Amino acid sequence: MKRSPLAMLLLALLVEAPMHPYRMQQVIKERGQDQLVNVAQRNSVYQALDRLVRDGLARAGETSREAGRPERTVYEVTEEGSATLRRWLLEMLPAPAREFPEFPVALAFLALLSPVETRELLNRRVETLAERVAAIDAQAPPGLPRLFLIEDEYRAAMLRAELAWLRGVVTDLDNGTLTWDWAMIQETMARFAG
Repeated sequence: MKRSPLAMLLLALLVEAPMHPYRMQQVIKERGQDQLVNVAQRNSVYQALDRLVRDGLARAGETSREAGRPERTVYEVTEEGSATLRRWLLEMLPAPAREFPEFPVALAFLALLSPVETRELLNRRVETLAERVAAIDAQAPPGLPRLFLIEDEYRAAMLRAELAWLRGVVTDLDNGTLTWDWAMIQETMARFAG
């Protein structure tokens, strides 16, 4: 199976205890791990779980029905699933993956906007990121060992680094050390063209 953050998270949940897909989605949201993987669509958990079963990494266990509820199948991890989860961890921790976030792509085309528009948009990003850092800081339950918060610590550190960089760019836009106009763009493109 191709490694994915959602597949990895589902396997980890099944290592903890067998559970049904709806409970998996609840646990992901309760733990704030919906900030790590996209589970906005309910069927994303079901689809990923189907792939895990198809690839022999998880299996269906018992099925139960509560009054007034649909039938629920509890899934459990297989030995191969536990081994795969461990292998993925050993691969992911030391080697940065090639990821393709949107923001650097948008930065590559700032010349299509004015410096004033850019400053406004980046200031809005600063506000959004500051809110996200505050939310991460506020959600940590007191007394929970650091091991269980390490992914949030990482996310907050990455956001703080981006915030510091963004504030520096906004300052450069404010004081004019970063600026452009169409004539400068055309001249630069002509100079560096083939």
